[in-house]
Amino acid sequence: MSPRRSYDQYCSAARALDAVGDRWTLLIVRELLAGPRRYTDLHADLPGVSTDVLAGRLRDMERDGLATRRRLPPPGAAYVYELTPRGRELLPVLQALGRWGEGDLGERRPTDAVRAHWFALPLLRALDDEGFRDVQLVEVHLEEGDFHLHVGAQDGPVHGEGPAPREPDARLALDAATCAAVARGQSGVLEAVRAGRIAVSGEGTLAKALREA
Repeated sequence: MSPRRSYDQYCSAARALDAVGDRWTLLIVRELLAGPRRYTDLHADLPGVSTDVLAGRLRDMERDGLATRRRLPPPGAAYVYELTPRGRELLPVLQALGRWGEGDLGERRPTDAVRAHWFALPLLRALDDEGFRDVQLVEVHLEEGDFHLHVGAQDGPVHGEGPAPREPDARLALDAATCAAVARGQSGVLEAVRAGRIAVSGEGTLAKALREA
């Protein structure tokens, strides 16, 4: 394992960047916020990263106490990576970076990869901004795929691919253009619901609040 590179500065920001300042590290955290992931799944959802770099970053994250690796019990019998509590503390850091970068997102370029669940954190930010902070399970339907959100979760995954693991408190159906507008900070969730760009279904408190707002 390569030694940790350091800025050698007595500054908390510099110390933080010693651990997460390398390219790809925070995007690996973004993926692991969905819960345990296999190496092959991480590689598939991080287009552009080489296998050597991904393996190296994961080793560094284990060394720095941000992630752990464990073997699933049979019949899975595969190794998965997951965030430690310290690694999960990077969620507000990623959310702040996402908010800071909203103005630079612009329109999607022909070379831009996209995954449906990459819209999870912007939607969580938007729901939080509008006061929806209670623990709720939300299922999101996009043309690119489905994912679900754990709104207000204090531990464990904050989002996941595919349908919700149980009956959700709300289901949101929207197109990529609406999701992109939310991600760019150009539209709130309530605004899009009122305009008919987000269809809401379900009988949970969140679904009722969104429909009645």
